[in-house]
Amino acid sequence: MKTAARILVCLMVVAAMGLGSLLLYLHYGVSDHYILWEGEELPLQGGSLIDRRVTQQQNGYSIELVLPGGIPAKTVQVDIDQRRMLVPSGAPFGVKMFTRGVIVVGFSDITANGQRQNPARKAGLEAGDVILEIDGEPVNGNRMLGQKVAASHGEPLQLLVQRDERQMMLPLFPVFADNDNTWRAGIWVRDSSAGIGTMTYWDPATGDFAGLGHPICDVDTGELMPLSNGQIVGVEITGLEKGECGDPGELQGSFINDELLGELTDNTETGIYGQVAGGDADYFGSAEALPVASAQEVQPGPAVIYTTISGSVPQQYSIEIEKVSSSSHTTRNMVIHVTDPQLLTATGGILQGMSGSPIIQDSKLIGAVTHVLVNDPTRGYGIFIENMLDAAG
Repeated sequence: MKTAARILVCLMVVAAMGLGSLLLYLHYGVSDHYILWEGEELPLQGGSLIDRRVTQQQNGYSIELVLPGGIPAKTVQVDIDQRRMLVPSGAPFGVKMFTRGVIVVGFSDITANGQRQNPARKAGLEAGDVILEIDGEPVNGNRMLGQKVAASHGEPLQLLVQRDERQMMLPLFPVFADNDNTWRAGIWVRDSSAGIGTMTYWDPATGDFAGLGHPICDVDTGELMPLSNGQIVGVEITGLEKGECGDPGELQGSFINDELLGELTDNTETGIYGQVAGGDADYFGSAEALPVASAQEVQPGPAVIYTTISGSVPQQYSIEIEKVSSSSHTTRNMVIHVTDPQLLTATGGILQGMSGSPIIQDSKLIGAVTHVLVNDPTRGYGIFIENMLDAAG
């Protein structure tokens, strides 16, 4: 009898441990809210031990998860969305971008009345600040700022400045420079940027496009450049610097012409977004539209990227997705490894300028290349296409 009692106690302990493990899994491993594509099922572990009580709703359903014995564990909301179809690109493009306001990128002391002074620093400006207005008037470029300072005659200028997420008013008192008899502020600013990148996708239904998979940042401050307006034009890749350990290398190209391919609308942490000019997207590639994958569908294993290392026509190359991360980092969701012999021979791996190259797995668009690992250019990071679409609205 004692032996039977011990066995019963042991079984009860094992059962309790099992239920405890299920509770921990449901609490930490199952989200409260999922967005699934039409026809996709919610993946849950636990098998027959977890009872599901489903309540249908207009655009999805809710699931009450119940443990053995009728113990309620968790309620999960599931929204159903139609799977979007996008054309993966991989074509290179040139960016001409103008900022909203001007970005402070540096300081230069002024000699006035025989003394070294810096009015901008004294006003409280810092590198990375964005000057949005002067005396209530929007700043539309470097030239305007210079003209306002030169015409101040030493009177204070009220600057509306953006710093991170907050705005502030700073009074600037220009000084009269001894060397050129001009009123000066002692700052270097930037109002535009130009470069090349890779297009991730375009939407034949709406004309929307996205590229880069990461923001355009100021080269001096590293801060995201606030977009006022911008354009994309065609690019021909004319050469490259092969990547090596410690030196990721880069694509080299030139603008084909000034023909407008698209207008930029957003510069965000997950890439740049815009609208194809005139609805003509032939330049972006002729690949067929593919269904987009949710983050949950991305798995370690073989995949391909579309990218351009010569001319302006994308090619397909094989990669391996080594790791998929569910962390909150928006642009580093996958670790990818270039395995294609042709690409490795030509480039050494991932180059600067390839950011935005679309990643395809199981005939679905799953994401884009974003970064290269400096110490191993055969490897880099990728972003979920889901994150890019969320930023695109």
